[in-house]
Amino acid sequence: MPYVNIRVTRDGVTAEQKARLIEGTTQLLVDVLGKNPQTTFVVIDEVDTDNWGIGGQTVTALRAAVR
Repeated sequence: MPYVNIRVTRDGVTAEQKARLIEGTTQLLVDVLGKNPQTTFVVIDEVDTDNWGIGGQTVTALRAAVR
């Protein structure tokens, strides 16, 4: 019973993209590990860019500096 947690920043990931991630991740576990897709859980967490840090800065600040 695999459990996969995908975390992405909350900034425009569409419902279609999330569905593709869930489908693709499930299929990968079927193909590589022979897992049953009916008992494979994929959870997508969306994190605000203010709550995600890289190198001591928030993603919000890093993206603002690039623009």
